[in-house]
Amino acid sequence: MSLEFSDIKPMGERAILIEFEPEINQNTLEKVLLAREIINSKKLKQKVEVITAYNSLLINYKSPIEDIYREVLEVKMLLRGAKIGKNEQRLLFHIPVCYDADFGWDLDQISGEKELSFEEVVQLHSKPIYTVYFIGFLPGFLYLGGLPEILNFPRKNEPRMEVPKGAVGIGGNQTGIYPKKSPGGWQIIGNSPVDLFNKNTTPPCQISAGDKVKFYPVSKTDYFTIKDEVESGNYQLENEKFHD
Repeated sequence: MSLEFSDIKPMGERAILIEFEPEINQNTLEKVLLAREIINSKKLKQKVEVITAYNSLLINYKSPIEDIYREVLEVKMLLRGAKIGKNEQRLLFHIPVCYDADFGWDLDQISGEKELSFEEVVQLHSKPIYTVYFIGFLPGFLYLGGLPEILNFPRKNEPRMEVPKGAVGIGGNQTGIYPKKSPGGWQIIGNSPVDLFNKNTTPPCQISAGDKVKFYPVSKTDYFTIKDEVESGNYQLENEKFHD
């Protein structure tokens, strides 16, 4: 499969946006990741930062681009003719989640409106293998695709001023984990005791776009045991090689 894109255009004086087809799926993700790899590996005229999203990537330049349209053309030439080969081997991370009602603030609303028991919500949420499409809006916040359609649930009309670190939420057709305390509007169904972002480690976030995530339920007792291990530096996030 060739690396086809919908559009490449300047975004101000210091950025170029590359857009792919609007569908959110594995094929689009592979194109985004390949484009990022090509751009990072080629010697462009200026040092750049590449930020990926579901179906686009943004190239941020450290200083204004002298000739933006020439640079756009150069990026097009870098990507033109590139082929998507065999999928790069990814990692599957196993992440513990406590779905206790003390952590799952919105479990009652979701189970009521979906006519599901708490146990059914937990089973449905922890069954899939999710794909990490990209990381943002906070460092280490994983945007995960693969949520069962029955669990799709809109974000809150009024975001909470404070969502705790580790909160596991649903926002529309996505699920994710808050890596630190912050405001947020996702529906909270549990909490994970693991650290997804630590500025003192290399890399700060072990999980990358293209990797996979599998949640597994834990009791409150196990949750606090793992939390103690994380805080003492004795916990290792379980992962394995993943093959499609």
